[in-house]
Amino acid sequence: MQQRPLVTVVGSLNTDISLLVPHLPRPGETVLSAAGADVGGGGKGANQAVAAARLGAAVWMVGCCGADEFGARLRAGLAAEGVDVSGVRAVAGVTSGLALITVDGSGENAIAVAAGANALAGDPEAAAALAAPCDMLVLSAEIPAALIAAVLDRARAAGLRCLLNLAPAPAGAAELIAVGVDWLVVNEQEAAAVLGRPVAGDPGGSGATGGPERPGDGPSAGPEGAREAASGLARLGARHAVITLGAAGAVLAHAPGAAGGETVLVPGFSVASVDSVGAGDAFVAALAVALAAGAEPADAVRAACAVGAAATTRRGAQAALPGPADVLAATGMPWPLAAP
Repeated sequence: MQQRPLVTVVGSLNTDISLLVPHLPRPGETVLSAAGADVGGGGKGANQAVAAARLGAAVWMVGCCGADEFGARLRAGLAAEGVDVSGVRAVAGVTSGLALITVDGSGENAIAVAAGANALAGDPEAAAALAAPCDMLVLSAEIPAALIAAVLDRARAAGLRCLLNLAPAPAGAAELIAVGVDWLVVNEQEAAAVLGRPVAGDPGGSGATGGPERPGDGPSAGPEGAREAASGLARLGARHAVITLGAAGAVLAHAPGAAGGETVLVPGFSVASVDSVGAGDAFVAALAVALAAGAEPADAVRAACAVGAAATTRRGAQAALPGPADVLAATGMPWPLAAP
């Protein structure tokens, strides 16, 4: 896999303000952070774009930010990573997206997001999504569902492969999938939301807290429950469905008639996790890049598990997104694509 794959990312751009706290605050509680706040680029779309670029892809970013100082910094940060930001629209009179993040000592996190300009992404972004050639088009759900549906429709008409990361799972998620999606990536929580029922083995319906976004901790349906749920997502309309399981890896299911064979558990990696913010985005980006470069489905998911795990070994969102050397150091697995 030597040719540099072309990846288009349609998604959100946020400024992340992150605090390390002794424990996540309960309702009405004030928790003091001993360290200063970290301020940096974030948003699921922007994180996925940066992660894909660090893993060797040529990336075209499509989305919205405000015509403000935060927006200028977001675009500059992406450009510094080699991401083409000419598809990012600056909207006057509205603030850029903002995320407030608290992270405890074990790496667990709680996040509140103000969508800002992300909520205004629409027809111009649907057109921009197909304005550059790509081997894989990636969408995540911090943008309006109407835009996701429009991009999926246009991509199907153009014969482009799409990877949809329904994080967070919006209302009407099942309808988005029912019309047909090449690749769907969710965690157990999101799978339950899409299916409209708890994932088997998770009576509370909470699932794990994010696959690689929280490796190894929290209640989980486990591989068997996730297998059944992934198969259900494939029957719902996803040609290939992936449910992330943290340190246990991920489950990969295929729609009837799709290449790939049986539903399989792809083993994960045990690492010393310190911060789960952005690790799910690293997984999605890695899967997209590996598939765009020609990897077989199970191999691509395995590589994505390694990248997601590696991302949890450092603090921050975009700051922690790994390159090939980081993945090798954290997991012992070589990234199957030459770095740019």
